[in-house]
Formats: sequence, C-alpha cells, structure tokens
Amino acid sequence: MIIIKPTLAFVLLLILTRILGKKQMSQMTFFNYVTGITIGSLAANIITFDDETIWHEVVGLIWWCFLTALLAYITLKSSMLRKVIDGKPSILIKNGVIQKNELKSTRINIEELTMMFREQSIFSIKDIDYAILEQNGQLSILKIQDKITVDRKDMSIATTQPKFLPAEVIIDSKIIHKNLTSYGLNLQWLENQLNQQGINNIDDVFYAEIQNDGTLYVAPSNKTSN
Repeated sequence: MIIIKPTLAFVLLLILTRILGKKQMSQMTFFNYVTGITIGSLAANIITFDDETIWHEVVGLIWWCFLTALLAYITLKSSMLRKVIDGKPSILIKNGVIQKNELKSTRINIEELTMMFREQSIFSIKDIDYAILEQNGQLSILKIQDKITVDRKDMSIATTQPKFLPAEVIIDSKIIHKNLTSYGLNLQWLENQLNQQGINNIDDVFYAEIQNDGTLYVAPSNKTSN
C-alpha cells in the first residue's frame, strides 16, 4: 500500500488536471489558486489516510474536480456569473490620474503600486496613461504616447545619464524625508517646487515624486478620486 497509494494519487492528479485544462499560473485568479491547493491537499490525503478510508478520499477528490470543471463551464457560458466569481479589472490610473477609491477597494497602497510599476521598468507615475489591475493580480500598463519606447540607436538619438532615479517624496500627504536627504534636497526645495505648481499646503498633495531631470511630479489630493 505504501507504493499503491502514491501511485493512485499520481494517476488521479494526472488525469484530473488534464481534464480541468491548461490554464497557466499567470492566468489564474485567486479562486483558481485556492482550488488548486485544495486538489493537492485532497490528493495528499489519499496517501496519508488509513487504507479503510482511501476510497472516500478518492471520491472526494473526483467530486471536487467535477465541481471545479462544472463551475468553469458555467462561468464560460455566463458573463454575469464570471464577474461574480472572477471579479473584474480595476483601473488604478486613468488618463494619468491616480484613482484613490480604486486603490482603497483593491487594498493596494501607493508604495505597492510604485513597486509594481518598477517591476515593469517604469520608474515614474507621470509616464503612465492607464494602469489596470487584472483579475489574476497582474498589472497592465499603457504609457502616455510620448513615453512609448523607441530604439535610440535607430533614431540616432544621443543618450544622457538621468540626474535622478525617480523617488517618492510625498505619500498620502506625508513627506518622505529619507528620499529628500538621499538626493541632497531639503524641505525648502520641496516647498518651492510645490509653490511653483500653485500648491501651498502639503495636505493638498496625495503623491509627489522627483523626476529624472530633477523636477517634481505632483498628484493633488482633490484630483485622485472620482
């Protein structure tokens, strides 16, 4: 039985996963992920449980996979149920404006959002026209038109070293003193930059970051929610 039970679990998993489909991990929603873990747990029970209850676990595994396949078929046919089960994309940045309400509903803070941008080699929110959080947790980004990447060599464009690496200096109306200090800047510089953009109070700023050229990009609080 030490050999038979793992072999049975192995064959069952091979057959059932082939039946359930070939959806990649990157395409899975959170529900798909949890379902996959449960299938693995049920298969493990076949190996570890007593011989008398092994067939109970086999039936449970087959029934769970049947329910998973049935739900997948139903959501394929019903767009309304698909939205309920899988959810829908969330627009986190729209026309270059941070959607504060969407950030709250998706439980994503501004630090996590900028980290997701950096993972796609985007270091400034100012370069983004649209950012959409997909159902599987992946972030889709549309850059503003004049920031779409071109081959500098083909265009014969000279390259220059950026003055700064974009960094946050204000998040949720709170100054990030560490980033200011690391670039040799101070509060007076920050206040001057804000005043040039008609902002006299830090509380009016939801997010601000230093750009490559040393200028300041600002997302005011009164423009970040719809």
